[in-house]
Amino acid sequence: MKIAVEGCCHGHLDDIYGRIEQLERQNGYRVDLVLICGDFQAMRTQADLSCMAAPQKYLKMGDFLKYYTGEKVAPIPTVIIGGNHEASNYLRELYHGGFLAPNMYYLGAAGVVQFNGIRVAGLSGIYQYHDYKLGHYERLPYDRNSIKSVYHVRQYDVQRVLQLSPVDICLSHDWPQSIEQHGDYDDLMQRKPHFRPDAETGKLGSPPLLEVLKTLRPSWWFSGHMHTRFEAAFRHGGSATTTEASSGGMVAGETTRDGIEMDPVDVKEDGKPRQKLGSAHQTRSDDHVRSGASQTKFLALDKCLPDRDYLEIIDYPAPQSSDPPKLTFDT
Repeated sequence: MKIAVEGCCHGHLDDIYGRIEQLERQNGYRVDLVLICGDFQAMRTQADLSCMAAPQKYLKMGDFLKYYTGEKVAPIPTVIIGGNHEASNYLRELYHGGFLAPNMYYLGAAGVVQFNGIRVAGLSGIYQYHDYKLGHYERLPYDRNSIKSVYHVRQYDVQRVLQLSPVDICLSHDWPQSIEQHGDYDDLMQRKPHFRPDAETGKLGSPPLLEVLKTLRPSWWFSGHMHTRFEAAFRHGGSATTTEASSGGMVAGETTRDGIEMDPVDVKEDGKPRQKLGSAHQTRSDDHVRSGASQTKFLALDKCLPDRDYLEIIDYPAPQSSDPPKLTFDT
């Protein structure tokens, strides 16, 4: 199965889908799934712009409105997490996940789905130690503090993800803490010298995400946020086989960086089709056992701009065969 992974979207959906279509024509393959690692910017109205934390020059509507109104439809099933530049009011409406627009599924603050049996988990937002153990207290209208804290990762959501057994793919906006030590560190520091102070003090990346990485042991981990391409390989120790009911603990630290069956099965009152996820009960037994990876391949990607490394196409074996592929709840 071909999966297209994109770093930071920043509202450039037309460019992302256009580039994928170009690669499909050039290489003679079909992409089955798109994964977007945050800063999606699901802007529907000017009011949504007022709920995004960003400098004034970056407050732009972007392409999402065309997909929200039905002027365009995402040509490929797309799974999304949130970052730190979002229409936070809209994403909060779908805290537990849901369709932002037809064929565009948001994983929520923390969530997991299956795509033809491939388990994809994700955590939205970025880490800040002073908000980590708080609840989701933010309410509209956001003030200058809550417009930022609303996208900070909470311990409650991390703990929900830690109850999962190993997954195939994990998405985050932040990088897991110290992941830079598992790749070409010198090259990264040469390209991004301002990373060095945090890297040398263990403050580059998210401590909770490191514990998620160790617990869920995915084959792939994809991130955005840092606006650079970086590869790493994280080797796990110990036994990796668990049942679906397994869970794991976590530790918290501190950092300084803030920075489908996609099928219209019924109709809403406004006459627009309502999408639902299929049920994974159809394809998984209750006693299913998964094995976590012995090594996780980490890939961070840039933001969607010309001549940037913002897109990667990977091959991933699908446990189930379905045409068209099915996006289902994970149970």
